Parts: sequence; C-alpha cells; structure tokens
Amino acid sequence: MHPKTLSVVVPVYFNAGSLPALFDELVKLEAQLDLLAVALELIFVDDGSKDESLATLLAFKARRPATKVIKLTRNFGAEHCLKTGLRFVTGDCFADLAADLQDPPGLLLEAVKRWLSGAKFVIFERVSRDDPFMSKLSSKIYYKLLRLMVMKDYPEGGFDLCLMDKDMLPPMLNSAKNSYPALLAYWLGYQPDVIPYHRQPRIHGKSRWTFAKKIKAFLDVMLGFSVTPIRTISVIGLTVSLLSFLYGMHIIIYALIDGNPVAGFPTLVTLITFLLGLIILMLGVIGEYLWRIFDEGNLRPETVIEKVY
Repeated sequence: MHPKTLSVVVPVYFNAGSLPALFDELVKLEAQLDLLAVALELIFVDDGSKDESLATLLAFKARRPATKVIKLTRNFGAEHCLKTGLRFVTGDCFADLAADLQDPPGLLLEAVKRWLSGAKFVIFERVSRDDPFMSKLSSKIYYKLLRLMVMKDYPEGGFDLCLMDKDMLPPMLNSAKNSYPALLAYWLGYQPDVIPYHRQPRIHGKSRWTFAKKIKAFLDVMLGFSVTPIRTISVIGLTVSLLSFLYGMHIIIYALIDGNPVAGFPTLVTLITFLLGLIILMLGVIGEYLWRIFDEGNLRPETVIEKVY
C-alpha cells in the first residue's frame, strides 16, 4: 500500500482520438509515481460524448480495473463535469487534467514532488502556447481584463492544470454552480508554487471550446468573482447624470443670453438613443447578477449521473 495517493480527474467530451495516447502517458506517470511511493487514482467523467469516448474509457478500465468512469446523461459543460469528478476524489492531493494532451500528464510528476516537499497548491502557468492566432489574442485580452477587474496578481498567462492538497477539496465542492474552477482555486488564498510551461498544440480531434463557451466563461468569471461591473454601472450612471445636468444648464444659459430657443432636435434624439442603449446595457448586467442568484437558489442539479463504472 502506498502512503499517499494522487487523484486525477479527467473531463472527457469527444476525445476518442486522444484517449489512447492519454492512457499511455498516464501509465508512464503511474510508474514514475510508484517510485515516489504515491498511488494514482484515475477518475474519468464522460460529459455526454457522442463519439467512441465511453467505449474507449471502458476498454481502458478493463485493462486497469481500479479506474473510475462516470457517465453523465448529457453535456453539462467542462466546469460542471469537473466538479462531478471531484465528488469521487479520495486521494491526499488531486488535479484535473484535460483529455486533449495539450497539458502533458507528465507535468504532474514535478507537481507531486513539490507537494511532497510541502506545497499545497502547485500551478502550471502558460508562458507560451501553440494555438491559433485568434485563440492566443482572445486569451491575452481575457487575462488582461481578469487581472484588471478581478484579481490583479493572477498569472499573466493563466493556468488550467494544477495540483491541490486535499484541504482545498471541500471549498471546491461547495462552490457556486457557475464558479470557474481555476480562478476559484487561486481565490482561496493558498500560496501557489508556480511552474512555467509551454502549452502543446492540439493534435487529436477538434476543440469544443467554442466562442460562445468562452463568452459564458468570461461572464461567469467577471460576474461571479468581481463587483467591478455593478460598480462601473454606478459610476457611469453618476457621470451621465452629471453631464446631463451640465448640458441642461448650458441650454438654459444659452437661451437666456440669446433670447431664442435652442434648435437641438438632432442632439435630443442622439442623447435619448444613447441613454436608452446605456439603460438596456445596465439592465442586462443587473439581470446577469440576478440570474446567478436565482440559479443558486433553485434545486436544479449541476449534473445528472447516468452510470458509475
């Protein structure tokens, strides 16, 4: 029996092409961990894949019976899928690993060594990446905004792969439905041990991380971890009110001096349309906050498990 165990949760969604190579890397990792007297607990969560992912996972389980495979009834999203996997973690430390091999499983060996040396939170910061230009640009803008509006000391290149001590598991499990896992883990306040790495290109399959999903993640992060948007609304409202008051004073003074009404129909139309657009935008932001309150208060489960293998 090993005195320590590393639990690795792998969300799977249309990853049939990369899973065989991933299994080979995890088998190598297990052999390396064995030299450190650390066992490996593998937890795969199939997030409603429509390809051969589940069959491939079950074939791997046949080779390695200790592997856990959880099948969800449909696609619920990567964050919810990961959180479901965390419910099955029994190890002394745990990590979530993407199934596309862009974050090599072998990186976890160094993280485990640092954990054994006393680090409770080890993150792998992306310092460079082999991704399409638009993907790199959007990521750069996203992390700039995140550091500006949410957490100023967040790693510039961001991170997905990290290792956490079991002490971090309860707050990760008891988090809000729309919490972004990486940011939540960083927000908990544990001093991170940072390991820089180069993100590998995607070789197998097509990324399901669509633009719409990126926008949702952006909103979840900005509205779930920061009060900045709602305070920005207050500042804008105050500024617009002040400018409107000054503009009104200008019209009154001009009319008193000139003695004639001010011809300003185009200006009036412009101001009305601008202010109405601003009001709709503000109501939309407030609505996003209200929706998250409602989503937390209802009894709808985050995911539904069809079967546990």
